[in-house]
Amino acid sequence: MAEKKENVMAGFKAFLMRGNVIDLAVAVVIGAAFTNIVNSVVKGVINPLVGAFGTKDLESYQSCLKGPCQVDDAGNAVSGIPIMWGTVLSSILSFLITAAVVYFLMVLPMAKILAKRAAHDKAKEGVAETMEISELEVLKEIRDHLVSQRGPSTGTGTGAGTGGGSGTGGGSGAHPTS
Repeated sequence: MAEKKENVMAGFKAFLMRGNVIDLAVAVVIGAAFTNIVNSVVKGVINPLVGAFGTKDLESYQSCLKGPCQVDDAGNAVSGIPIMWGTVLSSILSFLITAAVVYFLMVLPMAKILAKRAAHDKAKEGVAETMEISELEVLKEIRDHLVSQRGPSTGTGTGAGTGGGSGTGGGSGAHPTS
């Protein structure tokens, strides 16, 4: 039983130490703080701007579904069924502002940075590939030059060591062809 408990605790510790869990916790905390800022902007700026065309409080917009709606001093419906569409509109505006700020201040700049990094990595890869190709071409030219210095060979080989050079040199000197 103690061994099973140790395995569970070890698994839990491994779960907590993952980078994703910590990143998620930070995101939740920042998101909660950011939500307060957005709600303040909606209530302090957006609602008064909308209120310039109607009531000062966006959340007070409502319609009555059944009969005349009557509300007591505490804000509770006494008769009728009120539809609080102003609250929904306020929440939608909060969401849109949050989404716009996250997109324009976080997602878009990060996408540009990642695109630049990908282009840089691709350019680096292209240079390395070009160097490999040009190095291979130089080696082929050297091989062809050495083969042409030896003279025509009767073999069908394509690499070093083919052909019939006689002598004691390593094959780097010029052979007279006569």
